[in-house]
Amino acid sequence: MRMVALPRRRLPDWCDRFLLPPTGGDIFATRLWYDTTLAHAMHPGAEALVGLCGAEVALLPLQRGPRGGLRSLTTPYSLSWRPLPTLLAGPSALEAAGASLGAWLRLRAPARLEALAEDAPGLDAWLDGIARAGIAVQRYRHFGNWHEPLEAGAGWAGYLAARPPALRSTIRRKLDRARRDLRFEMLHVPGAELEAGIAGYLDVHARSWKPAEPFPAFDPALMRAAAAAGVLRLGLLRDAMDGKPVAAQYWLLSGGRAWLLKLAHVETSRAASPGTALTAMMIRHLIEEEAVQSLDFGRGDDPYKSLWVASRRQRIGVVLAHPWHPLGMLEVARRRVAGWLGR
Repeated sequence: MRMVALPRRRLPDWCDRFLLPPTGGDIFATRLWYDTTLAHAMHPGAEALVGLCGAEVALLPLQRGPRGGLRSLTTPYSLSWRPLPTLLAGPSALEAAGASLGAWLRLRAPARLEALAEDAPGLDAWLDGIARAGIAVQRYRHFGNWHEPLEAGAGWAGYLAARPPALRSTIRRKLDRARRDLRFEMLHVPGAELEAGIAGYLDVHARSWKPAEPFPAFDPALMRAAAAAGVLRLGLLRDAMDGKPVAAQYWLLSGGRAWLLKLAHVETSRAASPGTALTAMMIRHLIEEEAVQSLDFGRGDDPYKSLWVASRRQRIGVVLAHPWHPLGMLEVARRRVAGWLGR
């Protein structure tokens, strides 16, 4: 196991062999995602580093906080995180890579990895390797993720027919009103129009119910980088009379998958449900024009998500603790007590 510090706020070029292209089907395993995170979503005092497991079988984007604890390179914006293996790494190689991390963790403070997909290929083998090295692998529930694979050929009509009746009725009413009173914009290429769209998104967010962002520069930077890579879809609804935006959201596309990163609407426009209308317009566009095969509504169990997509999966975190380290011993004991209490 080798840990490499990142003095610059980007991944080194040699990391590219572990990363997917922006269109490779997992936007959270790309340089686009990690370089934007490194440049715009790191806490002051955090140290960025990458781990190379085994004979350079897998790359681990990581960070170390001011108190020295090792963590996954995840933020409140991350929807998933995983070890990034080389293309030829099978289960046995990933298990060996996990064992190399486990050996490195001996007599060190516990590490915490978050936003892991339980069904990620090779994850179980990698965690088994860590456990084989004498490290306690303690799983916990991190956040829910609502999503839905789309039926091939069903189109917008098929998608809409599968929604709850109340939502179908609301969509039809709000779309009729939106066509009269609002103007829809879809932005996806760099330039002055995109910059105006980003300004509109920020204006909507500032006038919405949402709290201030922990990293205000992250969303604009991600939208610009995603537009340059051809994977951004930024949608806005503007008042047809004065041109002011009343709802905004942006999605990222990769390999037939579409992720909803952020959405907001102006609180004073809530009665008109511009957020509902915009979500319907965006999904219709994604289905009819982009031929996406799945929709992903990101992190969290907000009640509205189950109306738009039908399936929930669990994202987990893991604490990796060596029982012979004092902090590791405390972590193992704490988790054991939590298990007895059913937490």
